[in-house]
Amino acid sequence: MPRAASRLLLALSIVLIAGCALAPRQPPPVAREAREPCYEMFRRVDLAIAEAGVADGMAARVAGFPYLRVDRFLASYAREELAGARFAEWMNRMIALGASGHAVELGNLSEEKAEALAHQLWDLDRRYARPRGAIAECAARLAAADFNEPGRRAALKQAAQVPDDYLTWQRVAGLYWLTRLPFAQGIRSWHDEVRAEFATPLERPTVQGRLETYAPPPGRLTGREIATLFERASANPLGIPEPRGAELDALYRTFAPVFVVDAASSADRPGELGWFGAEVPQVGGAGPVVYRRISHARYRGRVLLQLNYAIWFPERPLGAGWDILGGHLDGVLWRVTLAPDGVPWVYDSIHLCGCYHQFFPTASAALRPQEAGLDETAFVPLMLPAVGPGDRIVLRLAAGTHYLRGVTPEAAVVPRAIEYRFADDDALRSVPLPEGGRRSVFRPDGIVPGSERGERYLFWPMGVPEPGAMRQWGRHATAFVGRRHFDDAGLMERYFVMKGVNSE
Repeated sequence: MPRAASRLLLALSIVLIAGCALAPRQPPPVAREAREPCYEMFRRVDLAIAEAGVADGMAARVAGFPYLRVDRFLASYAREELAGARFAEWMNRMIALGASGHAVELGNLSEEKAEALAHQLWDLDRRYARPRGAIAECAARLAAADFNEPGRRAALKQAAQVPDDYLTWQRVAGLYWLTRLPFAQGIRSWHDEVRAEFATPLERPTVQGRLETYAPPPGRLTGREIATLFERASANPLGIPEPRGAELDALYRTFAPVFVVDAASSADRPGELGWFGAEVPQVGGAGPVVYRRISHARYRGRVLLQLNYAIWFPERPLGAGWDILGGHLDGVLWRVTLAPDGVPWVYDSIHLCGCYHQFFPTASAALRPQEAGLDETAFVPLMLPAVGPGDRIVLRLAAGTHYLRGVTPEAAVVPRAIEYRFADDDALRSVPLPEGGRRSVFRPDGIVPGSERGERYLFWPMGVPEPGAMRQWGRHATAFVGRRHFDDAGLMERYFVMKGVNSE
């Protein structure tokens, strides 16, 4: 694509969340001295955010590009040849992540600190008195300049990386190459226990309390409607399926699971996650809530849509004796990875600590041969049959531990179910406080304060920060032995082969 056309494409396509600013139609070269006020503006904004302790840890900042942020999915493109429309689309998505992150952080500043920041920016340039507008204006200016300089584009591809969520120094100090041996044995023993649980017929389940069933709002799409929606939602230079509005709502309802929870105590009643006037986040509110999010995986050059459903519980009660796994808050995340035609391909699940990662492939997936060794690979306790648009996945959760005890596709309507409501997972990044103002339920490092577990005193040699604690999307390390992240764009392709659909 000619350079002038590339400029025009970028100018027309960069739409920032904060301020909805557009880059100039044909951006002229931006002199370096004209960029300096913008770099200083971002420096002051980020310093104020850091000092206030309200930094958002979901997407990583991009060194040298203060208006951009990157997640693992977008970082996977940095290893590829990108030009013209594809590079512009990739850059636009990092601009959107940057704008979203700054909007969350500015919204979580106290009134006093927000006012102080506004005064600092006014002193720098009167046009910057409103931080969100300043961020939008400077992002558009810097993006146009960076896109037009080959050296900056190359530097961006080098810098667009997400640090992994492991602390190497802890592994070194904890003699990881030795201590991982008993951990690997413990993981194998857990796998054996889970396989035995899934082999137990569900007609004779062990129930400690009373089974409570939580079902999604009614309404679902047909297979034809899903295929049409996917074709329309992927019409962008990177071919990323990204349905919006009513179509996205319909997709969430179509593939949402039913949760059947063994409720033995108040710890087994799901709800809304918020502050509720406490010193740490709590589960409360009226009725069950399921937090939803879309993500993406990559498979042989195609981008696959993933639907994520998270349910939060007040706690995992401490058991008798020295229980290192129990503590405040608990939660389960269920993910549906869809094939290019919108048919479920692979399901997987973790607890919201990143623990207990399990895969449930459908008949459309075949497990790849796994490398021999100690590192954790795909744990598949159950293979599912082909799942049609009329089927609903039913998840059985145990009392107290909230372990997955059953995964079954069922076509019938679930009787006597309590309807849960959806909420956007991003809402947890900025939650209203009873006394006024807003605050994230996550620390800047992605950990939910107050959810720490006793296992951190024994599991630290594996390098996972605060093992057992609940954490934010994008911060889920899912292996104690080896390195693996739930949001790794290549995770599904690493473990599974797609069959029976047009995957090429």
